[in-house]
Amino acid sequence: MGPASASELGAAIERYMAELVRRNASPHTIRNYRSDLTQFLEFFSPPSAQPPAPAAIDVHLLREWLAGLHGKKLDPLSVRRKLAAARSFFQYLVREKTVATNVAKLLRTPKAPGRIPAAPTAEQTNALVDGVALDSFKRPYPERDLAIFELLYGCGLRVSELVALNVEDFDLRERWVRVLGKGRKERQVPFATKAAAALEKYLAKRAAAQGERALLVNHRGSRLTDHSTREIVKFYARMISGASLHPHSLRHAYATHLLSDGADLRAIQELLGHAQLSTTQKYTQVSLTDLMAVYDKAHPRARK
Repeated sequence: MGPASASELGAAIERYMAELVRRNASPHTIRNYRSDLTQFLEFFSPPSAQPPAPAAIDVHLLREWLAGLHGKKLDPLSVRRKLAAARSFFQYLVREKTVATNVAKLLRTPKAPGRIPAAPTAEQTNALVDGVALDSFKRPYPERDLAIFELLYGCGLRVSELVALNVEDFDLRERWVRVLGKGRKERQVPFATKAAAALEKYLAKRAAAQGERALLVNHRGSRLTDHSTREIVKFYARMISGASLHPHSLRHAYATHLLSDGADLRAIQELLGHAQLSTTQKYTQVSLTDLMAVYDKAHPRARK
């Protein structure tokens, strides 16, 4: 352990990371926050000197840190995430009475660019999932891999929600699955006939270690990680469509295709587990973009 990590600030960061584990934060959150706060500690650790104690870090020092992030030409979303990690860390310090106030809340949040989620079309998505079902690549666990795709696209799950599912979360008769989303908020999501069929085939082959509750398991019989799931999705996407695909693109496809087929926006919000309707409304931008393209091509008054 280096001198910086052995400092008061480094020790506080380690306590906070242990707290995230106790709170059952997602592995993705834990990994990112550890990386962000390690860099935060390094910024405040000059050569041959101890970093300041948490109580000595004021808004002026934090503005210097934020300026350093901008100086590295990081994109706004990366800066926002690092600032969120710092705010959450200082809020923890307030709760344990190490500091009096959360000074990180006084920093201005960089504006995020208005990105429209990229989603494959319904034809592209169905071709991908059907390609997985063909089992053409001699993968070791084809039934599990198909279940991954059917649940990501058929239920609109985040990859962290998918790998957290346990066998007992499913009602196979009524075709509902209990999902634990962000902020430990629970919701119920229906799944369709093809997902049910894929689940039944996978459960018949599932080789889990004794006492393992996870639905998706790896070659050791223990819970599949979100990293491994992303690699599985990327493999099939490259082999079938020749493109790289993130699991979240299937969640985008789920929402976009529901909206295009007339589903109510608030119903989609509930299915996705969005706290704010404004988050779900991003998908209306995708749908409207598609509609405008159709209009420009088909309407006689749109043509020059």
